[in-house]
Amino acid sequence: MLFRRRFGFNPPEKATPEGIVGIGGPLDVATLQCAYRQGIFPWPHTGLPLLWFNPDPRAVLDFDELHIPERLARRRRKLALRFTVDTAFDQIITFCRKAPRTGQEGTWITPRMVNAFQALHAAGDAHSIEAWDENNHLVAGLYGVTAGGVFSGESMFHTISDASKLGVLFLIEHLKERGATWIDIQTMTPHFAMLGAKEIPRTEYLKRLATVQETPLLLFDREPESQH
Repeated sequence: MLFRRRFGFNPPEKATPEGIVGIGGPLDVATLQCAYRQGIFPWPHTGLPLLWFNPDPRAVLDFDELHIPERLARRRRKLALRFTVDTAFDQIITFCRKAPRTGQEGTWITPRMVNAFQALHAAGDAHSIEAWDENNHLVAGLYGVTAGGVFSGESMFHTISDASKLGVLFLIEHLKERGATWIDIQTMTPHFAMLGAKEIPRTEYLKRLATVQETPLLLFDREPESQH
């Protein structure tokens, strides 16, 4: 097995062509913290042990290359949404788990993943953005993980068209205010491509990650309870 011990991920250069660097192992706070600080994330696949990925290429969005389509800009002016941070993490991950996905019968956000990321949120390393309508209904949101000053996006949902995209724009402004200049989106999606995201070699991504971690940014107000 690639996952030989608690934190025994294979080095990136020994990843499979699909980017797999670990198989199996625990899905707990310490393992997740260790993984994300190395650019590794879990991605369950039905019928297989838990797989851990560090893909090549890696998708990122540089804030100075952000593109906001005119249609989305109009929607931002039209929709009366209120955005919050870390006020409904459990609801966000539950909605993301239930969100329908084109071409998929299930979801990679298994109950085990939900429990693990709820624990990571309690430890201060997983965070959510919430979008509320005028009636205080939760209409969109997203969550992700901080990895020593870098935010790595995980999943999002919406019940109102474009609300999750506007949540991303809110997140970017939030991160920019705290000194961040880019976000890790792991693998490219049409939504992020529309916003100006790009793919870079894994080696470049890991250099970026290490550079930020030399002087970590405090991206969210809640301090983690522990560091490993």
